[in-house]
Amino acid sequence: MKLLVVDDHPVLREGLVALLRQLGPDAVVLEAGDAQAALRLVEEQQDLDVVILDLVMPGMNGLSALPEFGRSRPDLPVIVLSSSEEPRDARNALAQGALGYVPKSASQHTLISAIKLVLQGEIYVPPLVLSEMGARAGSTPSRGQDGGSNLTPRQIEVLRRLSEGQPNKIIAHELNLSEKTVKAHITAIFKALNVVNRTQAAAVGRESGLI
Repeated sequence: MKLLVVDDHPVLREGLVALLRQLGPDAVVLEAGDAQAALRLVEEQQDLDVVILDLVMPGMNGLSALPEFGRSRPDLPVIVLSSSEEPRDARNALAQGALGYVPKSASQHTLISAIKLVLQGEIYVPPLVLSEMGARAGSTPSRGQDGGSNLTPRQIEVLRRLSEGQPNKIIAHELNLSEKTVKAHITAIFKALNVVNRTQAAAVGRESGLI
Protein backbone atom coordinates (compact mmCIF):
# COMPACT_ATOMS: atom_id res chain seq x y z
CA MET A 1 0.00 0.00 0.00
CA LYS A 2 1.37 3.41 -0.96
CA LEU A 3 0.02 6.62 0.57
CA LEU A 4 0.80 10.30 0.04
CA VAL A 5 0.55 12.85 2.87
CA VAL A 6 0.15 16.47 1.73
CA ASP A 7 0.57 19.10 4.47
CA ASP A 8 2.76 22.16 4.86
CA HIS A 9 3.60 21.44 8.52
CA PRO A 10 6.62 19.09 8.76
CA VAL A 11 5.89 18.03 12.35
CA LEU A 12 2.34 17.04 11.49
CA ARG A 13 3.52 15.17 8.39
CA GLU A 14 6.03 13.21 10.46
CA GLY A 15 3.31 12.22 12.92
CA LEU A 16 1.00 11.13 10.12
CA VAL A 17 3.75 9.11 8.45
CA ALA A 18 4.41 7.24 11.71
CA LEU A 19 0.69 6.60 12.15
CA LEU A 20 0.06 5.44 8.58
CA ARG A 21 2.94 2.99 8.70
CA GLN A 22 0.85 1.12 11.26
CA LEU A 23 -1.48 0.14 8.41
CA GLY A 24 0.85 -2.75 7.67
CA PRO A 25 4.45 -3.80 7.03
CA ASP A 26 4.03 -3.03 3.33
CA ALA A 27 2.77 0.52 3.89
CA VAL A 28 4.89 3.10 2.06
CA VAL A 29 4.20 6.75 2.93
CA LEU A 30 5.36 9.64 0.74
CA GLU A 31 5.27 13.31 1.74
CA ALA A 32 4.61 16.62 0.01
CA GLY A 33 4.65 20.10 1.53
CA ASP A 34 2.28 21.69 -0.96
CA ALA A 35 -0.29 20.81 -3.61
CA GLN A 36 1.98 21.41 -6.57
CA ALA A 37 4.58 18.98 -5.26
CA ALA A 38 1.82 16.50 -4.52
CA LEU A 39 0.47 16.67 -8.06
CA ARG A 40 3.95 15.99 -9.43
CA LEU A 41 4.27 12.95 -7.17
CA VAL A 42 0.86 11.69 -8.27
CA GLU A 43 2.04 11.84 -11.88
CA GLU A 44 5.29 10.05 -11.05
CA GLN A 45 3.93 7.45 -8.63
CA GLN A 46 1.29 5.61 -10.62
CA ASP A 47 0.88 2.95 -7.91
CA LEU A 48 -0.37 5.36 -5.23
CA ASP A 49 -3.42 4.03 -3.37
CA VAL A 50 -4.65 7.09 -1.47
CA VAL A 51 -3.83 10.75 -0.80
CA ILE A 52 -4.25 12.42 2.61
CA LEU A 53 -4.68 16.14 1.89
CA ASP A 54 -4.73 19.26 4.05
CA LEU A 55 -7.02 22.11 2.99
CA VAL A 56 -5.10 25.17 4.13
CA MET A 57 -1.68 25.39 2.47
CA PRO A 58 0.40 28.10 0.80
CA GLY A 59 -0.02 28.40 -2.94
CA MET A 60 -2.78 26.17 -4.26
CA ASN A 61 -5.03 25.21 -1.37
CA GLY A 62 -6.46 21.75 -0.88
CA LEU A 63 -9.92 22.63 -2.15
CA SER A 64 -8.51 23.92 -5.43
CA ALA A 65 -6.20 20.90 -5.69
CA LEU A 66 -9.00 18.33 -5.42
CA PRO A 67 -10.27 18.76 -9.01
CA GLU A 68 -6.66 18.68 -10.23
CA PHE A 69 -6.11 15.32 -8.56
CA GLY A 70 -9.34 14.14 -10.18
CA ARG A 71 -8.21 15.22 -13.63
CA SER A 72 -4.77 13.70 -13.20
CA ARG A 73 -5.84 10.42 -11.59
CA PRO A 74 -9.64 9.96 -11.44
CA ASP A 75 -9.17 6.52 -9.87
CA LEU A 76 -7.04 7.81 -6.96
CA PRO A 77 -9.04 8.43 -3.76
CA VAL A 78 -8.30 11.59 -1.77
CA ILE A 79 -9.13 12.03 1.91
CA VAL A 80 -9.09 15.53 3.37
CA LEU A 81 -7.59 15.89 6.85
CA SER A 82 -8.40 19.41 8.01
CA SER A 83 -8.36 21.55 11.14
CA SER A 84 -11.75 22.92 10.11
CA GLU A 85 -14.83 21.42 11.71
CA GLU A 86 -17.22 23.56 9.69
CA PRO A 87 -19.79 21.36 7.89
CA ARG A 88 -19.59 23.77 4.95
CA ASP A 89 -15.89 23.02 4.45
CA ALA A 90 -16.51 19.29 4.63
CA ARG A 91 -19.39 19.49 2.14
CA ASN A 92 -17.29 21.58 -0.24
CA ALA A 93 -14.42 19.09 -0.09
CA LEU A 94 -16.73 16.15 -0.78
CA ALA A 95 -18.39 18.08 -3.61
CA GLN A 96 -14.97 18.72 -5.18
CA GLY A 97 -14.19 15.01 -5.26
CA ALA A 98 -12.80 14.06 -1.85
CA LEU A 99 -13.89 10.58 -0.78
CA GLY A 100 -13.48 11.36 2.89
CA TYR A 101 -13.21 14.28 5.31
CA VAL A 102 -11.57 13.81 8.69
CA PRO A 103 -11.17 16.69 11.18
CA LYS A 104 -7.70 16.86 12.75
CA SER A 105 -9.40 16.70 16.12
CA ALA A 106 -10.57 13.15 15.35
CA SER A 107 -8.83 10.16 16.87
CA GLN A 108 -6.10 8.20 15.13
CA HIS A 109 -8.52 5.28 14.94
CA THR A 110 -11.00 7.46 13.02
CA LEU A 111 -8.42 8.35 10.38
CA ILE A 112 -7.29 4.73 9.95
CA SER A 113 -10.91 3.59 9.71
CA ALA A 114 -11.67 6.29 7.13
CA ILE A 115 -8.73 5.20 4.99
CA LYS A 116 -9.78 1.56 5.11
CA LEU A 117 -13.37 2.49 4.27
CA VAL A 118 -12.36 4.61 1.29
CA LEU A 119 -10.04 1.89 -0.01
CA GLN A 120 -13.07 -0.43 0.01
CA GLY A 121 -14.86 1.93 -2.36
CA GLU A 122 -16.96 3.75 0.24
CA ILE A 123 -17.10 7.44 1.12
CA TYR A 124 -16.28 8.54 4.66
CA VAL A 125 -18.66 11.28 5.77
CA PRO A 126 -17.90 12.64 9.27
CA PRO A 127 -20.62 13.00 11.91
CA LEU A 128 -20.42 16.80 11.69
CA VAL A 129 -21.64 16.59 8.09
CA LEU A 130 -24.18 13.83 8.63
CA SER A 131 -25.90 15.84 11.34
CA GLU A 132 -25.98 18.86 9.03
CA MET A 133 -27.21 16.88 6.04
CA GLY A 134 -30.01 15.39 8.10
CA ALA A 135 -32.60 13.77 5.92
CA ARG A 136 -30.49 14.17 2.80
CA ALA A 137 -27.85 11.80 4.16
CA GLY A 138 -30.24 9.44 5.84
CA SER A 139 -32.83 9.07 3.12
CA THR A 140 -32.77 7.82 -0.43
CA PRO A 141 -33.75 9.78 -3.50
CA SER A 142 -37.21 9.12 -4.83
CA ARG A 143 -37.95 7.17 -7.97
CA GLY A 144 -38.71 10.41 -9.76
CA GLN A 145 -35.13 11.67 -9.45
CA ASP A 146 -33.05 10.94 -12.52
CA GLY A 147 -29.59 10.35 -11.01
CA GLY A 148 -29.73 6.74 -12.16
CA SER A 149 -30.06 7.83 -15.77
CA ASN A 150 -26.50 9.12 -15.57
CA LEU A 151 -25.12 5.64 -14.87
CA THR A 152 -23.41 3.72 -17.64
CA PRO A 153 -24.33 0.08 -18.32
CA ARG A 154 -21.05 -0.96 -16.67
CA GLN A 155 -21.84 1.09 -13.56
CA ILE A 156 -25.29 -0.48 -13.37
CA GLU A 157 -23.64 -3.90 -13.50
CA VAL A 158 -21.28 -2.85 -10.69
CA LEU A 159 -24.27 -1.54 -8.73
CA ARG A 160 -26.06 -4.87 -9.18
CA ARG A 161 -23.11 -6.83 -7.82
CA LEU A 162 -22.56 -4.29 -5.06
CA SER A 163 -26.18 -4.75 -3.97
CA GLU A 164 -25.53 -8.50 -3.73
CA GLY A 165 -22.82 -7.82 -1.19
CA GLN A 166 -19.88 -8.67 -3.42
CA PRO A 167 -16.55 -7.09 -2.35
CA ASN A 168 -14.56 -5.00 -4.79
CA LYS A 169 -12.06 -7.78 -5.43
CA ILE A 170 -14.78 -10.19 -6.57
CA ILE A 171 -16.52 -7.53 -8.69
CA ALA A 172 -13.19 -6.72 -10.35
CA HIS A 173 -12.46 -10.39 -11.06
CA GLU A 174 -15.88 -11.20 -12.48
CA LEU A 175 -16.06 -8.07 -14.66
CA ASN A 176 -12.39 -8.29 -15.70
CA LEU A 177 -11.61 -4.86 -14.23
CA SER A 178 -8.93 -3.55 -11.88
CA GLU A 179 -9.96 -2.89 -8.29
CA LYS A 180 -9.15 0.80 -8.78
CA THR A 181 -11.55 0.93 -11.73
CA VAL A 182 -14.25 -0.70 -9.62
CA LYS A 183 -13.64 1.91 -6.89
CA ALA A 184 -13.96 4.69 -9.47
CA HIS A 185 -17.26 3.22 -10.70
CA ILE A 186 -18.58 2.98 -7.14
CA THR A 187 -17.64 6.60 -6.48
CA ALA A 188 -19.51 7.67 -9.62
CA ILE A 189 -22.52 5.58 -8.57
CA PHE A 190 -22.62 7.21 -5.14
CA LYS A 191 -22.50 10.70 -6.65
CA ALA A 192 -25.13 9.96 -9.30
CA LEU A 193 -27.54 8.44 -6.78
CA ASN A 194 -26.81 11.04 -4.07
CA VAL A 195 -25.88 8.41 -1.47
CA VAL A 196 -22.95 7.89 0.88
CA ASN A 197 -22.66 4.12 1.26
CA ARG A 198 -23.37 0.75 -0.37
CA THR A 199 -26.56 0.10 1.57
CA GLN A 200 -28.13 3.33 0.36
CA ALA A 201 -26.90 2.73 -3.20
CA ALA A 202 -28.49 -0.71 -3.27
CA ALA A 203 -31.76 0.66 -1.87
CA VAL A 204 -31.92 3.45 -4.43
CA GLY A 205 -30.99 1.07 -7.23
CA ARG A 206 -33.86 -1.26 -6.36
CA GLU A 207 -36.33 1.60 -5.80
CA SER A 208 -35.41 3.13 -9.16
CA GLY A 209 -35.68 -0.15 -11.00
CA LEU A 210 -32.02 -0.06 -12.00
CA ILE A 211 -31.33 -3.50 -10.58
